[in-house]
Amino acid sequence: MELYEWMSPDSLPRPDARQRFRRRLLAWYRVHGRDLPWRRTSDPYHILVSEVMLQQTQVDRVLPKYHEWLERYPSLEALASAAVGDVTETWRPLGYNIRPRRLHAIARESMARYGGELPSDEATLLSFKGIGAYTAGAIRSFAFHQRAAILDTNVARVLFRVFVKRGDPKAHAMRKHLWALSETLVPHKHVFDFNQALMDLGATVCSARKPKCEECPMATMCRSYPWKPLKAAAARA
Repeated sequence: MELYEWMSPDSLPRPDARQRFRRRLLAWYRVHGRDLPWRRTSDPYHILVSEVMLQQTQVDRVLPKYHEWLERYPSLEALASAAVGDVTETWRPLGYNIRPRRLHAIARESMARYGGELPSDEATLLSFKGIGAYTAGAIRSFAFHQRAAILDTNVARVLFRVFVKRGDPKAHAMRKHLWALSETLVPHKHVFDFNQALMDLGATVCSARKPKCEECPMATMCRSYPWKPLKAAAARA
């Protein structure tokens, strides 16, 4: 087992552990990464749409609506000029109907203040109502290829299980620590692939209810890997 047992769960991994994590994650992603349409674009608006749609909604439900939405509203300008009632109707049946209204407001603000473009700096992105720390990081890393951390539910679960294990992952202090972990781990190169890989690992392998630990590239450095049951089973064999 490669885990550094002397490390406190609230400490940050040292450089060699960071490098190992990055290397394994990127190698896994090259083989197992999902082919999704918003991964084939660097258009900030398209990425914003995908990220807002994916909030509390499964990928398979988002895919058809993502294409339909962009056919009807291919740009921030097209969205801004639409009636909010039409925008909300187009969104159905994804639910959480505050999301299309927020997208519409972001489009109008972008037209009024930024020439119909989403800005690339963190502070300005966070000034939009409806863009939080995760969405700002996603836009910066996926659209502008900046070194920016992300922390959604899947990413938080991966980082908590691999590097922490103990405590309440939803507690405020733990959330701050997980953000610090994400910021520490994100590389200077291949940021797009790294952040997409983190989300894919959480969605397809390190899932909430039935994690596929035996398939995980982080198994030998993961604090939560079920070593004791496996050793006990091997001893009985």
